Amino acid sequence: MKLIKPKKLQKGDTIGLLSISGERESDEKLRNAEQYLNEAGYKTVISETSYKKFRHYAGTDEERINALHEFFERDDINAIVCTRGGYGALRLIDKIDYNLIKKHPKIFCGYSDISIILLLLYKKIGLVTLHGAMTDGDFGTNNISDYTAQSFWQALTGFENNVIKADNNASVFQDGEAKGILWGGNLTTIASMIGIDFMPNRKFVFFFEDVNEPAYKIDRMLTQLFNYTKFRKNVAGIVVGEFTEADNMDYINQVIKEYAQKYNLPCCNGFRISHNREKITVPVGLKCSFSTETKSIILKESVFCD
Repeated sequence: MKLIKPKKLQKGDTIGLLSISGERESDEKLRNAEQYLNEAGYKTVISETSYKKFRHYAGTDEERINALHEFFERDDINAIVCTRGGYGALRLIDKIDYNLIKKHPKIFCGYSDISIILLLLYKKIGLVTLHGAMTDGDFGTNNISDYTAQSFWQALTGFENNVIKADNNASVFQDGEAKGILWGGNLTTIASMIGIDFMPNRKFVFFFEDVNEPAYKIDRMLTQLFNYTKFRKNVAGIVVGEFTEADNMDYINQVIKEYAQKYNLPCCNGFRISHNREKITVPVGLKCSFSTETKSIILKESVFCD
């Protein structure tokens, strides 16, 4: 599959703030995020669904899919940043017009439940997307960390370097090097997609994280993935993010180590891919190499087409 790469963001461009998943809980956070982005030198457009509520969602399925299509189709919107995750994106996957999106590729960024859209945009049309900061949980808090902000802006305007490093205290679960595309997201969300044609048809370095999930559920979801033949066949390495509010990290680490060693997959933790205040923004779908010796991911190509 030929990759589709978006254009990088330029000062003065317009960022669309899009709600396609769970209902937003605070208009103040949205106003804060809009002010932050405006002061950073960008215009903003807010989707109508950001003010809607239907059950748990930011509007009905029809309203949310229409908002997604509208934001991609509009030429005056240069990048799309999702407002929040939650649950709801899974209900849209049979309604997405991938040909429309293919004709209007642009930066698309989010995490958590938005992982579904990130992975399907890569699978269906080869669009490179970004797993990273959103408005309500990051820019809207009035307390965004410098670490998160710097990683976000570097990702949207062009990485200053091509290396993504783990923290110094990272632990190696299985030595080695891996090559493939960088691919992954929220573990719970990915596990919910089993049975859908969403896996890459090529080798990938798998990154994952989760929030507020007990250790036994992390165990169950990893077991579910490794029981999936296509996952086992193509996973080349494991990049372990953070498990926010986990109840037993020793248990979680043991399970990850077991699978890494069983399938001889280079693996280490310490990457700030997470729901926490400090998080990195990483591309989905780019060629990379991963080394446990340097505890780093090296991107082999640019996120952008220019």
